[in-house]
Amino acid sequence: MNMKDLTKYQGIIPAFYACYNDDGSISPERTRALTQLMIDKGVKGLYVCGSSGECIYQGKEERKITLENVMAVAKGKLTIIAHVACNNTADSMELAAHAESLGVDAIAAIPPIYFKLPDHAIAQYWNDISSAAPNTDFVIYNIPQLAGVSLSVPLYKKMMENKNVIGVKNSSMPIQDIQMFKAAGGADHVVFNGPDEQLIGGLTIGADGGIGGTYGVMPELYLTIEKLVKAGRIGEAREVQYKADEIIYTMCSCHGNLYAVQKKIIAMRDGVECGGVRKPLANLIPEDMAIVEKCRALIDEAVAFCSKISC
Repeated sequence: MNMKDLTKYQGIIPAFYACYNDDGSISPERTRALTQLMIDKGVKGLYVCGSSGECIYQGKEERKITLENVMAVAKGKLTIIAHVACNNTADSMELAAHAESLGVDAIAAIPPIYFKLPDHAIAQYWNDISSAAPNTDFVIYNIPQLAGVSLSVPLYKKMMENKNVIGVKNSSMPIQDIQMFKAAGGADHVVFNGPDEQLIGGLTIGADGGIGGTYGVMPELYLTIEKLVKAGRIGEAREVQYKADEIIYTMCSCHGNLYAVQKKIIAMRDGVECGGVRKPLANLIPEDMAIVEKCRALIDEAVAFCSKISC
C-alpha cells in the first residue's frame, strides 16, 4: 500500500513552457520569471520539460538548465514534476538523477518512441529511469497520439510493483481511460487529466487534478473549473470549459505553433517574455497577430467572467 501523501498532486498543474533568449538559447532569467508568474497565479505545481516544454527538440543539458532555474524559484512553493524521458535509457537516467538531486516532487516519462516495443521492454525502460531517482515519485506519461504507444491496464499494474510509481498523466482522449487507471490504482495512486478540452469531464469521472499545455496562458479558467466541479456546480463549470475550448481552437488556427501563440499572449497580458519556439516548430508570422490579439481579448473576457463567479 502506498502510504505517501498524494494531496500535493491534486490540483491544477500547468505544463511549463520553454523559455528562450532572442538567439534561441535557454534563458535562465525568463525561466525564473515565468515560474514566479505561475506562483503568483496560484497554481498547484508545474510539469517541467514535457511536450509543452519542447523537450523533444532540446538537448539534455538544456533541459537541466530549465529545471534548475524553475527549482531555484519554485522549490517549496509548488509541486514540481520533471519529465525526464529521452529516446534512450542512459540520457533519461541522467536526467532522472539530476532531477532528484534538485529535490523535485516527482519525475515522469513517456514510453520510448519510434520502435514498437513489447510491454516488458517498456516496463524495463521506466524502471531503469526510476532506479536513477530511487527516492523520488514516478509518474507514467500516457500520450498515445504522439508517442505511438498506449498504456494498458496490465502494463500499469505491472509498473505498480515499483514502489515509486504513484500515478499516470493521462493524455489519451477517451475519458474512460481515467476511470480504468483510477480503478487499477485505487486511492493509493493519482491520475491527471491531460486533454485540456475535457478537464471538466476528467475531473468528474475521477481525475485527481489536471496537467495541461494551455493552463499557463489562462490558469484562471482552469482553476475556476476545478473549484466549480468540486462544488458540484457542473453547469457553471461547463460554461467556463466552453470558453477555454473556444480560446484553444482559436489559438490553434494560427500559422505559428500553439506554444508560440501562448508565449506571445503571456508577454502581452503579463509582461513576461518567453521567446519563440524551437525549430522545427513554427514561430509566429505577422499575419498571426490579428488572431493573437483576438485570443488575448477572449482570455481577458473569460478571466473577467471567472472573477465574478463566487467559488
